[in-house]
Amino acid sequence: MEASPDSDSRKLDPTLWLDRYGDYLYRYASRRLRDPEAAEEVVQETFLAGIRAQDQYAGRGDQRAWLLGILKRKIIDVYRGRQKRTEQSTDETGEDITSLLFDQRGHWKSDSRLLGCWQQNALEQGEFWEALHRCLAGLPQRQADVFSLRELEDQSSAEICKELNITASNLWVLLHRARLGLAKCLESY
Repeated sequence: MEASPDSDSRKLDPTLWLDRYGDYLYRYASRRLRDPEAAEEVVQETFLAGIRAQDQYAGRGDQRAWLLGILKRKIIDVYRGRQKRTEQSTDETGEDITSLLFDQRGHWKSDSRLLGCWQQNALEQGEFWEALHRCLAGLPQRQADVFSLRELEDQSSAEICKELNITASNLWVLLHRARLGLAKCLESY
């Protein structure tokens, strides 16, 4: 019986990781991130983290599984970073998109540049509402529901929280995400 690459899994040898696990980890990261450069980067970060944490390796499992666990955490970090960048997105003028469309209380601005261009005549207003409904349909259901109740049906936060059995902070998160999604979608129309 031939020994497997991890037959003596208690001994870490980082000099062999790239050859043994590099392709596997890269394919795993690439499938999840859909960005070859980001996948390369997280694999490199995984190897560095593994080297730094060698003393924490208990030797109970194989090294590939241990490195995969590190890689999964690195991928989650990339997702979080993407989310932060999305939340901080700006339009081409450098202004926050949500500040162009919504006031400080989160209600539609009547003087919004994006909305203003559709308010020229009744036909264009109809096009705006059609675009808004298409964009709402593209949102996750909970976000679309909260946004519709708040902005289209003009319900209060307390009423929405009671109806949907959610907290006020959850309501504001859902509204924020809905507004970001709608702002991006409406820009395309």
